[in-house]
Amino acid sequence: MIDTRLKVFRSVATLLSFTKAANELFISQPAISKHIQELEKEYGVQLFDRIGNRIQLTRAGQLMLDHACKIINAYQNLDFDMKKLTEKSGGELRIGASTTISQYVLPELIAEFRKQYPDIRLTLLSGNSHEIEDALAAGRIDLGMVEGIKRQPTFKYTPFMKDELVAFVHCSNPLAQQDEISLEFLKQIPIVLRELGSGTLDVIQKALQKNGIDLSDLNIEMNLGTTEGIKHFVEHSLCMGIISVRAISRSIYEQVFKVLEIEDLKMEREFLFVEKRGETAKLQQTFKRFITKGYNV
Repeated sequence: MIDTRLKVFRSVATLLSFTKAANELFISQPAISKHIQELEKEYGVQLFDRIGNRIQLTRAGQLMLDHACKIINAYQNLDFDMKKLTEKSGGELRIGASTTISQYVLPELIAEFRKQYPDIRLTLLSGNSHEIEDALAAGRIDLGMVEGIKRQPTFKYTPFMKDELVAFVHCSNPLAQQDEISLEFLKQIPIVLRELGSGTLDVIQKALQKNGIDLSDLNIEMNLGTTEGIKHFVEHSLCMGIISVRAISRSIYEQVFKVLEIEDLKMEREFLFVEKRGETAKLQQTFKRFITKGYNV
């Protein structure tokens, strides 16, 4: 079995908080402190500097974190390979997914994945694309799934599904009488969009820029941090929203919302796996293969 102290240390080191680590691992804060103290005593070093209410890694702590991540990854591969000998697949995989993916793509897929691989423990962190990439860089997740168009050179991106953004209004909105609007008319309509850092907003911004339009040219009523928030806002206002068609497909069928075409504006994108460059753990490979089967990108 892997040294529990290393998992505890990794959690504290990536979250930089004893309290958050305790919540993440479902153990008491005194137990967290005890594990860290044991590691410090064993190696005769200080792993964290305490600065007021904050902590930060010492040089020894950073070295410990580098090795801890490699050891935990190696153990996950060992666990996977050994269980595979008995036709089982086990281990722990920490996934981070941007809001649209976590809400409208993953629930059904993860349910099916759990049926096929019941011994693999999955945890899911949700946030916007920027937050998911930050969590990956910090080592808080093993695999990210994002929806933006921006790329960081330290990461590897692999597309797994296509998606389209659509403009929509509530069916009671006078605009619902139209099927298509012009780009010039778009500038006049009160609109609600996702927040800065969202992959959805990145796609909208790039599509508009191709047509010589900046976000500042739009009549933005407000920015909201969730797709569901945008749906509820549009439902109770005369505003237009722009979100993934996957998020409103049922509401369109139920005639709650009406999609409006925008002349000469295509807002297409790909959902992407994002990983640190280097060797991919076998658990990640298994999950990626499962998700991508049946989808052509």
